[in-house]
Amino acid sequence: MEKDDRLNMGIGTKTTTLEPKVVEILSVQIETAHDKEDKEVGEKVVCTCKHPDREKPVDISGVKYEKKKQLVFSGLWFKHDEDMKLAKDSALAVLLRFLNLDTIAGLEGRKVATTLGDRGFLVFKAY
Repeated sequence: MEKDDRLNMGIGTKTTTLEPKVVEILSVQIETAHDKEDKEVGEKVVCTCKHPDREKPVDISGVKYEKKKQLVFSGLWFKHDEDMKLAKDSALAVLLRFLNLDTIAGLEGRKVATTLGDRGFLVFKAY
């Protein structure tokens, strides 16, 4: 039996995560989100984006923004009020206002800055 060469692999100098940069939103969809037990927990807006350092598109469904003088992270949860308008206090509404947009559809084709979210994934930067 031969020894697995991977056992002698050294520690590299390159990261495997993407650095925060400006991305272009290629498409936008509303998807059902599930918890760890596969139970439906709501709907999220997912933006498929072109990152300058990656050939394959990346999905972004979160935003970091300022709330009460602190930076907070939230998913782009799709919530509406009784008038069938996007919830005014939602993170999604914060992102749209930051980008001077009125609708989710307006995100397509936009170039948006990113930053790292709480778990190290790329999220939109709205501050």
